[in-house]
Amino acid sequence: MTEMVFGTTPIRAGDPILPRWWRTLDRWSLACVLGLFAMGLLLGLAASVPLAEKNGLPQFYYVTRQAVFGGAAIVAMLVVSTFSPRMVRRIGVLGFLAAFLVVLVLPFIGTDFGKGAVRWLRLPGGMSVQPSEFLKPCFVAVCAWFMAASQEVGGPPGRAYSAAVAAITVVLLALQPDFGQASLVLFSWCVMYFIAGAPLMLLVGVLASAIMGGFFAYGASEHFARRIDGFLASDVDPRTQLGYAWNAIQEGGFFGVGVGEGSVKWSLPDAHTDFIIAVAAEEYGLIMVIAIILLYGGIVVRSLFRLRDERDPFVRIAGTGLACAFGVQALINMGVAVRLLPAKGMTLPFVSYGGSSVIASGIAMGMLLALTRARPQGRMGDVLGRGRK
Repeated sequence: MTEMVFGTTPIRAGDPILPRWWRTLDRWSLACVLGLFAMGLLLGLAASVPLAEKNGLPQFYYVTRQAVFGGAAIVAMLVVSTFSPRMVRRIGVLGFLAAFLVVLVLPFIGTDFGKGAVRWLRLPGGMSVQPSEFLKPCFVAVCAWFMAASQEVGGPPGRAYSAAVAAITVVLLALQPDFGQASLVLFSWCVMYFIAGAPLMLLVGVLASAIMGGFFAYGASEHFARRIDGFLASDVDPRTQLGYAWNAIQEGGFFGVGVGEGSVKWSLPDAHTDFIIAVAAEEYGLIMVIAIILLYGGIVVRSLFRLRDERDPFVRIAGTGLACAFGVQALINMGVAVRLLPAKGMTLPFVSYGGSSVIASGIAMGMLLALTRARPQGRMGDVLGRGRK
């Protein structure tokens, strides 16, 4: 039986699929994801009860739905994590085409649910889906494929293709308007482009263009301008969501006010989604917030370390893009709650309530786990795309 070693992980060619998958998987990152999901259910028990009572629903209606969505996300994550890099690339391309087409027609067939942004597609049975959530991980796979192809001898101008895809995607998301998702997509592209060897001045130019786009959006979008004005105001209106969240974080202190004793969940309409970290800070204190931050940081840092010596360009670029996008989304959500960033309406992956966001996070994490699995490094010809499986 042939045995190869990646780091300290033996890989036996004759192993069945499941034992080989378990042996090569980053089990620490998997444990961190399960920990985040468990914390999300715990916080959902507190944060979603007031909303359920307000809507005349059973107390644990949203918690039950979160468990169902989370279960589907975990299953999707585990299934996708068994895929080869080539399969990850394929599902990324197909998923991007499907999500992109839906986002393209969303202004005509979508709904805003009274929130001022057409981001959702209503489905039969009272269900809805947010296509941009599924677009993000697939966008990373597509752009990584283009960038990796440009490194092959005689390869296409993949970097230019990825730039065009990124520009079109950012514009479509900004038109919804969804500036938070657009910013995250642009950030992930910049990270991947940097990993692929982009000149620093080009990234500076992209940043300057993004800043100019922000000024344009401020003048053209009342929704965007209102959020920026609220962020720049010297005082926080205590009757706004940011005001309630900021007060809850202060009240929580180091150990929190006690399980079920928090009051912010009765005032914040989005306490179970965008401001779930405020509930954690108020009821469980700084200890819970630090634990959540460490779990996110553990996933990102471990993934980047496992990708550090990866010779396959697609695996290295796509994995880095997925890890950084995952970490920055969490950073944006928590940064909004403590008023370090303007309000963006972005969920906390695996912790916030949601259907599309939780399942899409599961798919994204499955792709990341698949790309960071231990594998023998191929020959240089394989690295250039002439035989890597």
